[in-house]
Amino acid sequence: MKVIEGKMITQKSKIAIIIPRFNNFINQHLLTGSIDILTRIGEVSNKNITIIKVPGAYEIPVIANIISQKQYYHGIIALGTIIKGETIHFENISNEVSSKLSDISIKNNIPITLGILMINNIEQAIHRSGTKLGNKGSEAALAILEMINVIKQLKNESYYTK
Repeated sequence: MKVIEGKMITQKSKIAIIIPRFNNFINQHLLTGSIDILTRIGEVSNKNITIIKVPGAYEIPVIANIISQKQYYHGIIALGTIIKGETIHFENISNEVSSKLSDISIKNNIPITLGILMINNIEQAIHRSGTKLGNKGSEAALAILEMINVIKQLKNESYYTK
């Protein structure tokens, strides 16, 4: 029986983090959590991490699409915060961003992890960005490390000949 499981260390991998300026007071905590995991657990060098700032969460997929087509990065982390308001805008943005990122990931064979909070209020955002309920930025970084290594194993030709 073969078992493919990704390790967390991926020292030479190049990782892009896309993060909106909107809701920056929460997003910065997500970013700090991601960078901590990438450098401390994944042993990724700071020179191999690129942070790309965009206006809001809705703009994340277009940047993810552009950089995934370049095939320079081994993985992309999408961070952000979408807070429910009084209109359906929240649902539309949340659904579109999630769906588009999934499509881009599959189309371009690059892992994209979702560290975007889709929450009802500021209190929930605070809890999910580093206080009571962990840090979703950290979780997205852990997932990208593992996915990069799983994909490396699957791309290794010798795996299929064993």
